[in-house]
Amino acid sequence: MRENRTKRLLKEGRSVIGTMVSEIRSPNIAQMLATAGFDFFILDTEHGPFSMETVQDMALSARGADINFFVRVPTRFGHHNLSRPLDVGAEGLLIPQVETVEEVKNIVRATRYFPVGKRGMSLKKLPNSYAKGDPKELIESANKEVFIILQIESKTAIDNLEELISIEGVDAVLIGPNDLSQDLGFPGETNHPVVQEYIQKLADKCNRVNFPWGIHLESPSSLIPWIEKGMRFIMCSTDTSIIVDGGNSIVRALREKIS
Repeated sequence: MRENRTKRLLKEGRSVIGTMVSEIRSPNIAQMLATAGFDFFILDTEHGPFSMETVQDMALSARGADINFFVRVPTRFGHHNLSRPLDVGAEGLLIPQVETVEEVKNIVRATRYFPVGKRGMSLKKLPNSYAKGDPKELIESANKEVFIILQIESKTAIDNLEELISIEGVDAVLIGPNDLSQDLGFPGETNHPVVQEYIQKLADKCNRVNFPWGIHLESPSSLIPWIEKGMRFIMCSTDTSIIVDGGNSIVRALREKIS
């Protein structure tokens, strides 16, 4: 399995920048995002229209483009739900709605081979370029390079955060601000003082132990204040927003000249 550069950079105390692909099914998006300078992208199979075939196509394209490729899975439950995207080439997972220590332990078991976990053995696949090799070395490499992100979207998860991030095998946490706002009783009001208070609680808990954390927001300007507060796992925008916002900017500039 190739080196997970995103994981290495975070371990070195550096920052990484990624985005979410939620609609575009063309594998060429991987090269476009790499050319734009992103370190990684996450394919959204929780809310998006993607099949497992698309996951594999994206994985192959990402390897050629030299950009890290992760998948947001539909649910935190189910061994096969977690291991299958890794088998077809994803280099890591974003797992939604995680709340408890037992859930995290199950996630680690499903995404790591022996002796760390119980992931089903499937070594001669895309992550290893379909080549034969020493099973021990392939297992060690897979366990070392896989990247696991917990999506934190509830008060319960933030209350339990110290325990969740202390479990070996968890690499980063990402706040889902919309679901968090709903859980706190203010759906869609991501700037509500109570929502902001809980985001700050997460930031403080992670910063105390130098654990990578992030928030998925739409614009650089909304992310900069959190970067200044220690955020290093930076998630900005989506494929659809990049196209729509970029298109709007072009059209507005031209309409001003022809109206």
